[in-house]
Amino acid sequence: MQFQEHLIESAAQMGIAVSPAQAQQFETYHHMLVETNRVMNLTRVPDDEIEAIDRNYLDSIAPLAIPGMMDGVKRMVDVGTGAGFPGIPLAIMCPDVKVILLDSLKKRLTFLDGVIEALHLNAVTVHARAEDGARKPHLREGFDLCTARAVASMQVLSEYLLPYARVGGRMLCYKGPTLDDELSAAQKAIRVLGGRVESTSAAVIPGRDWDHRLCVVRKIAKTPPAYPRKAGEPAKKPIQ
Repeated sequence: MQFQEHLIESAAQMGIAVSPAQAQQFETYHHMLVETNRVMNLTRVPDDEIEAIDRNYLDSIAPLAIPGMMDGVKRMVDVGTGAGFPGIPLAIMCPDVKVILLDSLKKRLTFLDGVIEALHLNAVTVHARAEDGARKPHLREGFDLCTARAVASMQVLSEYLLPYARVGGRMLCYKGPTLDDELSAAQKAIRVLGGRVESTSAAVIPGRDWDHRLCVVRKIAKTPPAYPRKAGEPAKKPIQ
């Protein structure tokens, strides 16, 4: 019960209500991740269970402490989801939101398909590179919220994410202490791709002194057809 108690109590301190049923889903997910990670390198899982909760699960749901963050969100995509962060935790917390977990590595998605089935989540996986997925008609500009955690700098991330957001939708980025510098470098990219920075805020995890930050960018205009560029180009030649 230590896992569930810590998760519920710490989330409450963040202003986020986690139910016992949701806490059980998180614990099941954690056990599946630990077991699979022994035979398949999905992600780094801290040996300490409490650190794992704080670093992976509480950090993933931190945006829910922002008032109105999920208002009007019916469809969201987690680009470069990896082992499922933040997509799976957000799917647990927001069962009415359809969550698409997109990644280029099939073995990760096979694991996530098992998690989705075990936890009965309102989520599906899509196998694609970020740039390629955004050119699929059923994915391009079709989401209320687009997110990524530990994927790329804001300059590159804007080209990965904003093409997925509908006009009026938002891009949610999980960042660290370099956010201000990254935003300075990403101003042109965000503007060209149809975005405008809406807010930045601290993602405070109780008992931790980590400098985690959240950046929300509003999509105010359609992304030009030329973007995203072909796979690999945004990272090699970010929009200047």
